Amino acid sequence: MDDLRSHRREVLAGALALMAGSAGGARSQTAATVSLPFDNGERPLGVYPQKRPMIVLTQRPPQLETPFEVFDHGAFTPNDAFFVRYHLSGAPPRGLNAATHRLKIGGAVETPLDLGMDDLRTSFPVVEMAAVNQCSGNGRGFSSPRVGGGQLGNGAMGSALWRGVSLRALLDKAGVKPSAKAVEFNGADVPPMRVIPDFIKALSVDHARQGEVMLAYEMNGAPLPLLNGYPLRLIVPGYYGTYWVKHLTDITVLEQDSQSYFMQKAYRVPDNDCACTPPGQPATQTRPIGKLNVRSFITNVQDGQKIGAGKRVVLRGIAFDGGSGVAGVEVSADGGKAWTSAALGQDHGPYGFREWSTHVALNPGNHVLMARARSKAGEIQPMTQTWNPPGYMRNVVDPVRVVAA
Repeated sequence: MDDLRSHRREVLAGALALMAGSAGGARSQTAATVSLPFDNGERPLGVYPQKRPMIVLTQRPPQLETPFEVFDHGAFTPNDAFFVRYHLSGAPPRGLNAATHRLKIGGAVETPLDLGMDDLRTSFPVVEMAAVNQCSGNGRGFSSPRVGGGQLGNGAMGSALWRGVSLRALLDKAGVKPSAKAVEFNGADVPPMRVIPDFIKALSVDHARQGEVMLAYEMNGAPLPLLNGYPLRLIVPGYYGTYWVKHLTDITVLEQDSQSYFMQKAYRVPDNDCACTPPGQPATQTRPIGKLNVRSFITNVQDGQKIGAGKRVVLRGIAFDGGSGVAGVEVSADGGKAWTSAALGQDHGPYGFREWSTHVALNPGNHVLMARARSKAGEIQPMTQTWNPPGYMRNVVDPVRVVAA
């Protein structure tokens, strides 16, 4: 209980700091910058409540990218380094308090529910799951041709151990009517003006009830940080972060498809097998973005780094996919001409980061290192990236150019 009280005080202090920051006080407390490897890639590092220095994409709302070197330190991304994504300028909402927060479940249900955080903690079985949250536009800054939207590097992702309650258990308690078709989710953040659509997302009723979707009140063994959804957020394992609604307040069961702007207009991809179009061309038909595609990264060697020639050099990284699990990772030291298998690390479940490692010995000169993941569903990372107008779902094999000397 003392830890929870301390966390509430920390959240309140953080909210006050962010309120001050909107006037210039808590936005970027360090002059340091980083240069992401694409045009206009220079970014400030900023210190925000409950966060270490993060790469700042925008200050209002706070959009913070994880410095990439963090991913070389384990399969779970620390809470104070976990990326932050908001859509509405007033976010995060003010006045959040786990002691008074309520979750309402209504719509096409037999028994509408109004639950407090203590109800969620004590009246339902506890569930726990490792899962990757990745922004739909992670890596968008590398798109060619360039596209609109936040020009992100590869730090808009993270994996955590989430703890909370199953969405299916809540819906079963409410009693979903047979006529139900979809389930909508809304959080405490609200648009600053009526003409701006509220951030509301939805899942099909079958997806909502399949058992793995959950509501989390803890990540990595601690209460959710303010900027990552405190006190309650939706976790949709294997799906892009747009569905992971923060500061969750309302669940509404619908008898029709959701008409939310963020389902009907935003976060949509070309409706074809590759979710792509020829570069520069719009899509003729679209669908809501869905599952993560398979992806891997080299984490301990950076582009342009010098390494020792003729020595066995350790390469490490992470891989993940949309929930089938990582079947293997291959590594190339010659730009993709030859590949060798890496050793996979501990399996934390099909939705989390899977660490991998191997060794390479490089002759003097320039080399291009690559990592390519394969999922248990048979999906393999592409060598050439497809393109779509919003710059979503990037998962191309990324080259890491090094000099051995």
